Amino acid sequence: MANEHSTDTETPSDGVDPSGFPDLLLDGYRNYLNQAHAPHRHNYEKLALYGQQPEVMVVSCCDSRVTPEGIFGAGPGELFVVRNVANLVPPYAPDDDYHSTSAALEFAVQALRVKHIVVMGHGQCGGVKAFLNQNSVPLSPGDFIGKWMTLLEPAAKFQCIPLEREEDPQLALEYAGVRQSLENLRSFPCVRILEEKGKLALHGSWFDIGSGELRLLDPATGRFEPAFGSPVAP
Repeated sequence: MANEHSTDTETPSDGVDPSGFPDLLLDGYRNYLNQAHAPHRHNYEKLALYGQQPEVMVVSCCDSRVTPEGIFGAGPGELFVVRNVANLVPPYAPDDDYHSTSAALEFAVQALRVKHIVVMGHGQCGGVKAFLNQNSVPLSPGDFIGKWMTLLEPAAKFQCIPLEREEDPQLALEYAGVRQSLENLRSFPCVRILEEKGKLALHGSWFDIGSGELRLLDPATGRFEPAFGSPVAP
């Protein structure tokens, strides 16, 4: 008797009526099945069977133009990614509230045992721009984003390098947000202890959407420098 689950193609048939579901996603899913999943089915089956073991966690912005897996050329199972508005890490604050980013961090460090945590900011961040212009343009008419962006207040006061602020206030705060998030990461006991033992490394980075340039935070100077020592060629 033939396997009732086998098909001649990678595209499922006789499934739910997809009418109303975005065509962009369905077309992308078909391409994914045939071009990405099928050639690497064995690797996916191993991931499904044995679970994930990523060595790197990335905290990135939820901006649709910034995709850590694409930027770093990572495949499935290689990165544990947390995305939120303005790639912020809140300070350690155990209480009865909901803490999505902190929960993901705890899982990555204590369960997955990642070896690196990368906080990646980016150019023209909408959250940072709204924070800078909040007196004239409200962050949001909703209930949550305004509170969330107050996480940038310490960065604006203590993490901005004056020269950077003078040259480009938005870029300065994008950098400062990464520095502040790294400081907040170290407020988590599980992170601080493992970093002190040399079992966990923290990294700051910043990505330019237009040029594709990646800049890394130099822990010795506190400045962001191009990843390969010189700007990316246009």
